[in-house]
Amino acid sequence: MSKRELTVLTDVTLITCIVQRGIADTIVKSATEAGAQGATVFFARGSGIRERLGMLGVAVEVEKEIVNIVVSTDHADRIFEAMYLAGKLDTPGMGFMYMTPLEKAATYIPKAVLDKLAAGRK
Repeated sequence: MSKRELTVLTDVTLITCIVQRGIADTIVKSATEAGAQGATVFFARGSGIRERLGMLGVAVEVEKEIVNIVVSTDHADRIFEAMYLAGKLDTPGMGFMYMTPLEKAATYIPKAVLDKLAAGRK
């Protein structure tokens, strides 16, 4: 049996974006164009501010899509901005997003990539 090793990523950030249903694909496309490697999208139901925005004449749907993307901290601001603009989050009722620094993350990383990273640090 081969030896198994844990590769831990420590310089990563989680970007979470909560948007109206149907917008996640646009946001994921924008994030990948900005350098993200992938995303997780799932559905949710929202509540809260919907009632207050309804008084302003803005219809806010309860059906939501949540986009989670783990990115290098070095690239987080650029990807965050691209997602924000793609989702038109500067429009009332379109959504909300935030970044969370991750203490530790782990996934499979091919040995060739690890070797390349190690060579770049020397």
